[in-house]
Amino acid sequence: MLQNRSKDDVDVVGMVSTVEEAVKTITQLNPDLVVVDYDDGAVNRDEFLAHFVEGNSQMRVVLFSLKEGGSNAVVYDRRTLAASQVDDWLTEWVQQDDEDGSLSVSENHAGIPLQRKIEDKRNPMKHAIGAFVFVVLLAALGLFVLRTDILLPVEASVQAERVDWLFSLHFKVIAVLFALIMGIVIYSVIFFRRKPGDTTDGAYIKENSALEFTWTAIPLVFVVGFAFIGSGVLADTLRQDPKALVVKVIGQQWSWRFEYPDYGVTTTELVMPVNKQVLLRLTSEDVIHSFWVPEFRVKQDAIPGGFRELRVTPKRLGEYQMVCSELCGKQHAYMTAPVKVLSQTDFDQWLVSVQIPTDPVGRGEYWYRTQGCASCHSVDGSKIVGPTFKGLFGETISFIDGTSTVADEEYIKESILDPYKRIVAGFELSAGSGTSAMPNNFREKLTDDQINEIIEFIKTIK
Repeated sequence: MLQNRSKDDVDVVGMVSTVEEAVKTITQLNPDLVVVDYDDGAVNRDEFLAHFVEGNSQMRVVLFSLKEGGSNAVVYDRRTLAASQVDDWLTEWVQQDDEDGSLSVSENHAGIPLQRKIEDKRNPMKHAIGAFVFVVLLAALGLFVLRTDILLPVEASVQAERVDWLFSLHFKVIAVLFALIMGIVIYSVIFFRRKPGDTTDGAYIKENSALEFTWTAIPLVFVVGFAFIGSGVLADTLRQDPKALVVKVIGQQWSWRFEYPDYGVTTTELVMPVNKQVLLRLTSEDVIHSFWVPEFRVKQDAIPGGFRELRVTPKRLGEYQMVCSELCGKQHAYMTAPVKVLSQTDFDQWLVSVQIPTDPVGRGEYWYRTQGCASCHSVDGSKIVGPTFKGLFGETISFIDGTSTVADEEYIKESILDPYKRIVAGFELSAGSGTSAMPNNFREKLTDDQINEIIEFIKTIK
């Protein structure tokens, strides 16, 4: 083997047959390489290797098994290196072994095959391609799953188009970033995991300023870019149509009502003509509520004592559901209202059909539906938040203080205007509170005529 490397200026400086001679020769001549017959019984390998480990000079020892024809060798290398030079040394060692074609790295001091540990390091391109494949597969999966047509409700407004476009852009970036991070992590877990029996430490990396700057600058650019894009989308959703239909939206615990001031109509369902912008002016009579129709994408709070505006241009005929998206009390989950998008012809016909009735009972039912009474008082005997109106008139009512009375016109009117004066047993807001869930503002909301018409309606519910 050494003769074949004569062209590399290899000189044989000595041959010995005992450990003592070897130690003496090594000390005197300081060779770069020592070749040991692995099968020579006169050589105490443990003693020799102990000397090898204790020494300070640079040296490599090769143990050959001549009985096996010299096809296998165990290589030991001793040199002093800075910690930062270890990776370069390992790469250089393996490359040299590949070039001479006659050495096989066997085991390190921990008993782990060095060839197996290092071969991953000398194939960076293989691992780069493998990690890239993982990233591409995860990105493709993410781009297929993270789609607005899969994850979001149907687009039912013009505003939803721009919002969904922005969501789609977010989803694409999320899919790519997730794949980039998790693809590399998963590949590393599979191919760079600690091998059985390996107790060595991993590479120590102190800092990389270029990498730290890069992973700070790139997200910053994305954030600023999305802020700019988002502001444009927000401006599109707020674009005004001077001919918009105005609808006043009033929220109260726990119902909605909608007033069309241009037509003198009040309803408990939001009806809108298709392809016409609607200006919703939102307010609340008690706590903060929030208007949200998922298919429209946009939302806005309704606050007590003020108005917020929201513009929606429905583009798809159909029926949807509006919900309150702000926690507002006991019946919050049930604070919904139907939303209908009609053609202009059907919308005009609907306006005619919902005009306020002329007879007292019909008007009383209209006030019952539009002033929030139906959200707490049923007409079929079921218990909601307040007592049912079914069979109420003429019934004996018991109160939390132990007294009772007959439900006549005077009592019902008193209960509407001063709901805390006498609280029906079983309907106290909380034990010992002396209050109920009944709003205490109907004195300002309802006229005497409206209250009397509601009483006339209650009389008919048997």
